[in-house]
Amino acid sequence: MRTRRLVNSALAGLLAVAGSVVSLTAASPAQAVPPGSRDVTAVLFNWNFDSIARECAQRLGPAGYGYVQVSPPQEQIQGGQWWTAYQPVSYRIQSRLGNRAQFENMVDTCAAAGVGVVVDTVINHMTAGSGTGTGGSTYTKYDYPAAPYSDWDFNGCRQNISDYTNRGNVQSCELVGLADLNTGKDYVRQRIADYMNDLLSLGVAGFRVDAAKHMPAADLAAIRALLDDPNVYWKQEVIYGAGEAVQPSEYLGNGDVQEFRYGRDLKRVFENENLAYLRNFGEGWGYLPDGPAAVFVDNHDTERNGSTLNYRSGANYTLANVFMLAWPYGSPDVHSGYEFSDYDAGPPNNGHVNACWQDGWKCQHAWPEIESMVAFRNATNGQPVTDWWDNGNDAIAFGRGDRGFVAINHEGSALTRTYQTSLVPGTYCDVQTGNQVTVNGSRQFTATLGSNTALALQPTCG
Repeated sequence: MRTRRLVNSALAGLLAVAGSVVSLTAASPAQAVPPGSRDVTAVLFNWNFDSIARECAQRLGPAGYGYVQVSPPQEQIQGGQWWTAYQPVSYRIQSRLGNRAQFENMVDTCAAAGVGVVVDTVINHMTAGSGTGTGGSTYTKYDYPAAPYSDWDFNGCRQNISDYTNRGNVQSCELVGLADLNTGKDYVRQRIADYMNDLLSLGVAGFRVDAAKHMPAADLAAIRALLDDPNVYWKQEVIYGAGEAVQPSEYLGNGDVQEFRYGRDLKRVFENENLAYLRNFGEGWGYLPDGPAAVFVDNHDTERNGSTLNYRSGANYTLANVFMLAWPYGSPDVHSGYEFSDYDAGPPNNGHVNACWQDGWKCQHAWPEIESMVAFRNATNGQPVTDWWDNGNDAIAFGRGDRGFVAINHEGSALTRTYQTSLVPGTYCDVQTGNQVTVNGSRQFTATLGSNTALALQPTCG
């Protein structure tokens, strides 16, 4: 996320109705706040609160991550599947990932490490059935005494969404059978705002708004206006679909929007096309404006549905993350999940992480090739792309002003060449290997890159 639009909680001291006619003009981006340099978010998917607190102190803060995104913390349905976290029962902070005290300790610990907490926030819907939640609250599909919501707080369309070319169907019917809240209703808006204000009172830095596409942008704006801090960061999940009735650009007035085309196209390029095509990646490809775009190589949905690369994709995945962190478009999320062979598989140990790379935890945020690029991104923040080079195929290189330089060799064999840079002559650190590289008086250096490796120069390795 753009730190020019999100106040770091640590630095701050804690921080419609179906069938209706809607104007389809794109909103202007939300007002910015002063710039910063730590805009990378580690998305620790389904990690519990205690494990995240430890990771903030031991790794995320020292590595330079500015933010950590946590999975939905509210009371949810019981079950071992990952998606149970996306079926809320109430707004109590009592999930399988931890209780309120553990959540508050996590926020405070992360803030002390310079890492703001962004909460994955489920406000479009409730559940698809009945039972008892993780905090002991009973519920049925359209009745949630602990929320509290009753039948009349939900939209009248009690059918699954079936037509993405119909705005009313997308925003008033049910997403995969989940009871769809009527966010046009003042009472519902206030209850959602109360939940988000409660999280703000605990010091969170911002929100990722799940399923934002299924709520009118005007409803989200009205909810945001009810917050104690209406300028808090919002990152909205609005999946792009060509020809669909609801488009991501409609939501720019509320805050950042996730650019799903980014990860999809990186998969295609790294698997089947040429890295040389990435020369104007971003707005030049018709994406959202740079400032409010939130980008990722993969997330918890796309790693499972195959629309993007994932941890099984080998060098394609690693190098795509290196490129994302080196390239100045959007605010990057580094997804960090766990091994799965079953689409529905929930987190190992109910979200408790004993250590990275144990018990199935993949810890992509800690892969050396990826983690090292967080410091590189911080060091080159605000610098333009300079000295682009490509071989017309799968080897590319580019500078970030006079602060850094990156080369990626996605060819099948080693590559040796001399690179022209804008770097001041001197000795630089290749953060990918820890080796020193000398830039000569002509601002050039020579290097050999093995197949499917990268180089990233910055002034120091510290």
